[in-house]
Amino acid sequence: MNNIVLCGSMKIKDKIVEVGRSLENMGYNVLLPVECMQGLDKIIASRAHLDRIVNPENEIVLIVNDTKNGIENYIGPNSFAEIAFGFYFNKKVYLLNDIYEPYKDELVGWKVIPLKGNLNKIVK
Repeated sequence: MNNIVLCGSMKIKDKIVEVGRSLENMGYNVLLPVECMQGLDKIIASRAHLDRIVNPENEIVLIVNDTKNGIENYIGPNSFAEIAFGFYFNKKVYLLNDIYEPYKDELVGWKVIPLKGNLNKIVK
């Protein structure tokens, strides 16, 4: 089974849900940051979502790095932490869009893959 854990800023949660639906239509099992979306306590929500990332059954992490507050390809601190977890636990880590310049050295060094909006580039 191809499980994809979706991550991203909760200010763009509608975009995260939209991407999730597209992936489900492509045959993926999508795991959303539901606790975060429900506004649960930050500690509980973050731990639950990080558990999804490290779960051996979940092979792929996709960061929905859309434009936020006028900043293209935005990756916030939580999403960057999720990328680091994905990297450390040997997951395939993708960005929905392009590389976020402030984190370019780490993203390129960790071989994070920018999809540039094309979900079909995800390797199953």
